[in-house]
Amino acid sequence: MKPLLAGRCLCGAVHYTVRDEFLYAQHCHCSNCRRATGSAFKSFAGIERDKFCITQGKDSLLIFGDERASHDVHCKICGSLMFSVVRDGEFVHVTLGTLDDTPAIRPSAHIFVGSKAPWYSINDQLPQHHEFG
Repeated sequence: MKPLLAGRCLCGAVHYTVRDEFLYAQHCHCSNCRRATGSAFKSFAGIERDKFCITQGKDSLLIFGDERASHDVHCKICGSLMFSVVRDGEFVHVTLGTLDDTPAIRPSAHIFVGSKAPWYSINDQLPQHHEFG
């Protein structure tokens, strides 16, 4: 069994664990991810929802979007974007910047580069996809 990784928000009110069994990891350049993070892109890793667990601060979660469908989950105290629930609620996209531990996976591509910030240049050799790749 793969180890558990720990993660938390900026202020420490929300903590989580996730199995180091991510299925994919990417850098998303869509305008929604840029606005949610305040950055050029969001680095995330996808995993089945049942392999992710909030261990502290469930009462400090702020859900943005449709709770019954795809939505983002932030800490309502500090605003950190913790993860997104996607694919009919079956998967979570964990924001890699909130992990305390280092996952085995590395991002394998840039997605939604058709809407990337015009002031940012991608300088690595990872594949670039105009949509979800």
